[in-house]
Amino acid sequence: MKKISILGAGLSTTSLINYLLERAEVYDWQINIGDYNYELAQKKTNNNPRSKAFKFDVSDASQVTQIVESSDIIVSMLPARFHHIIAESCVQHKKPMLTASYVSEQIKTLESKAKAADVGIYMELGVDPGIDHMSAMRIIDSLRGRGATIEAFFSSTGGLVAPEYDNNPWNYKFTWNPRNVVLAGQGISMFIRNGRLKYIPYQRLFKRLSYTSIEGIGEFEIYPNRDSLKYRTTYGLEDIPTIFRGTMRRKGYSKAWNIFVQMGATEDTYTIENSANMTFRDFINTFLPYENHIPVEDKIMEQFADIIDEDVFEKLKWLDVFEPIPIPLKNATPAQILQYILERKWMLEEGDKDMIAMQHRFEFTTKEGDKKKIVSSLVVRGKTNDNTAMAITVGTPLAIAVKMVATNKLNISGIHVPVIPEMYNPILNELEELGIKFNEEESAM
Repeated sequence: MKKISILGAGLSTTSLINYLLERAEVYDWQINIGDYNYELAQKKTNNNPRSKAFKFDVSDASQVTQIVESSDIIVSMLPARFHHIIAESCVQHKKPMLTASYVSEQIKTLESKAKAADVGIYMELGVDPGIDHMSAMRIIDSLRGRGATIEAFFSSTGGLVAPEYDNNPWNYKFTWNPRNVVLAGQGISMFIRNGRLKYIPYQRLFKRLSYTSIEGIGEFEIYPNRDSLKYRTTYGLEDIPTIFRGTMRRKGYSKAWNIFVQMGATEDTYTIENSANMTFRDFINTFLPYENHIPVEDKIMEQFADIIDEDVFEKLKWLDVFEPIPIPLKNATPAQILQYILERKWMLEEGDKDMIAMQHRFEFTTKEGDKKKIVSSLVVRGKTNDNTAMAITVGTPLAIAVKMVATNKLNISGIHVPVIPEMYNPILNELEELGIKFNEEESAM
């Protein structure tokens, strides 16, 4: 019997756990689920006799060692900052580890040790990162096999509310960690366009938009991700003239969100004194000039006259930012306060379903000299409040990879992301069998 231990039982683990439990009897697996919240872990077992819950504390070094030593495979679904703790123990005790998270600089330092120990650390096996890598690399390798020259690669992903549950003026609801949404894009965004490097500072990010559409789903705007340049190495496209990765939102979102950015309401580097004694209206007024006789609404229209219009103003008003609603957060950062304001209106309601949208666009020259493009689009809808599109697309490819390791179909030492055929082909093939399939169209430029 193979013992598979899943560390962390948050929302994104639902599809992962269900997939493994459904196959546990056939493959003779024991699925152990650990979380600091024991009740949550217990709930995720679904009372399956092949599953067992336990309370897990990543800060308890002896427990980490005990769990790793007693397991055959470790799946880390903990917050990203803890993965290196688990990975270090896995390398030490020669146990494979899998996760959906990015490869961090701390994890990279384990490469030589993992190879020496003949242990695989498999990462970026979710949706973004994960399915994006796999689907892109399958097309890239196919084009290379045809002798084509790839001149441009555009890729974008969005975690959104499904159209039939899109009932607010922002056309957006939280489908993932709200804090990450509030802090999205901070820093410098980098990409290359027609051989020219582009660096977009945060304060200009939500003005630098591109646009796309997906048949049957509608139109989207795209703002740049932080670092598209590093993917030249990831995908073996070091000499490509254009590479761009972005985040998809419904049209109109970025213009309104830019008000919060320009105002300073997304800052997370300082706290506001006595924030617990403020209201939403006070919070907004904090960032505006002191003119006691002028209403907050008028001040915001004047200060941001270049980007605000009636539609943007109505979006702000719908969030109740001009209302005297108390803020129950003591000495909070602006980003924390904004997150609280948004959570009142942007959370998925009972019965709502989310949606993942992803699209790649390749521009290339064939071996015969023809200019062509491939547009590859994916749409996945959530099934329930627990089995969301986000949980499905994060957990399912990871679960397939776990099965591959458990059945000795994947056994490569070192640190790997799914950009090699022996990883991406079987995962994408099974995803297609499960209904997670790209629609791919090739046409002349």
